[in-house]
Amino acid sequence: MASNSWHHHIRPLSGTLLLAFPLLLIALFFAARSSPFSTLSLSCNPSSLPASRRGSVIWSANRLFEWRPCGWWTDKAITALPARSNGYVRIDCYGGLNQMRRDLCDGVGIARLLNSTLVLPKFEVAAYWNESSGFEDIFDVDYFIQQTKGFVEVVKELPNDLASKEPFKVDCSKRNGNFDYVEAVLPALKKHHYISITPAMSQRRDRYPLYAKAALCQSCYRALRLNKALEAKAKELFNAIPKPFLSLHLRFEPDMVAYSQCEYSGLSTSSLSAIDSARGDRKPWTGDAAIAWRNRGKCPLTPAETAFILQSLSIPTNTNIYLAAGDGLMEIAGLTGSYMKVFSKSSFLDSEDFVNMHGNTKAALDYYVSINSDGYIATYFGNMDKMVSAMRVLNGMYKTLFLSRRAFANYSEKGLQGEKLADALWREHFDDFVTGRGFALPECFCEFKL
Repeated sequence: MASNSWHHHIRPLSGTLLLAFPLLLIALFFAARSSPFSTLSLSCNPSSLPASRRGSVIWSANRLFEWRPCGWWTDKAITALPARSNGYVRIDCYGGLNQMRRDLCDGVGIARLLNSTLVLPKFEVAAYWNESSGFEDIFDVDYFIQQTKGFVEVVKELPNDLASKEPFKVDCSKRNGNFDYVEAVLPALKKHHYISITPAMSQRRDRYPLYAKAALCQSCYRALRLNKALEAKAKELFNAIPKPFLSLHLRFEPDMVAYSQCEYSGLSTSSLSAIDSARGDRKPWTGDAAIAWRNRGKCPLTPAETAFILQSLSIPTNTNIYLAAGDGLMEIAGLTGSYMKVFSKSSFLDSEDFVNMHGNTKAALDYYVSINSDGYIATYFGNMDKMVSAMRVLNGMYKTLFLSRRAFANYSEKGLQGEKLADALWREHFDDFVTGRGFALPECFCEFKL
């Protein structure tokens, strides 16, 4: 991993842009007061805002429910590990960092379900990031082993009779939700003594005994921390970001738009060309099918649509925003035209260091910053967002929200524009925030009424 020298001065993404109108209200971030809108279609007069939104930042609402770690996991009321292991299991993880993290978490639960000993996982990242970083390049191995003790046995090395052998591969990734690991995988484990598995993308965790669920939860939320070198780098990045700040996970990359099979009007020629290059055999929906697809919330929000929703939530336009996003983000001016204090990793990294940094390392930095930011908003509910929201809940940080693509599409389809659309979106996200629907956390967390 390349060493990095850090700039402690700030280079905003939109330093040359001008405000469309002077701000009429100076608002402290997260303070319970509204921000004037800078878009021409919305009124800049705070007194003209609907009563439901007047003077109210989305975070100022009192929540009705709160997610917290479930007692059956945190109280460690778990079944003791069996005296004899059925064999060794290695988890093979593919994709981006948080997808691999998800598979690892599932794999630990499966390993405990099979009464097996877990070998350190294999990260198969070359196809995704074009790199070769492994588990130990991102996470603290010794800490992982220490924190999972009593939940599942983890070893760094295999016994001599297995050390030179490749594991028998059991690929479960395409199995459906009724797939049973004990019935289908345990016989192979007992026969070969050393297997590798790729967890099923859809599985029935509700059928797991509590001790297997507890192993999954402990490994995922208590045992995974960045290794010392990467954590030091992440802390340095975090300290360089102006405070307070909002971390925004914005997804509008060519491959994602192509995968969504959605079309957009008004995109630049370069964006359209990049999307076409990424499409492959995936053709965009057309006609009524395209409308129905968009109304189901399947189309990524553009940066301009994201800025509109942020303003509808009364997030001040002078908010410091850290952009937690991958390379290739398109149409960023749609955001920075309204929110001018937007920063990213490249705002603080030397360009050479940034180019040489591995994709998993970049994702790890975004993850660390996001779980520690004053607020977190995502335009998508993917693997990173699920992990970040869970970790923020674990740390008692509830200023977290997922923007509703479905609501934006549905209200726009009904013809709502400008202030009427903004008010409808505020009410939609207000309900999500106060009821906790926006968190949608996995089985490791339980809902408590406040």
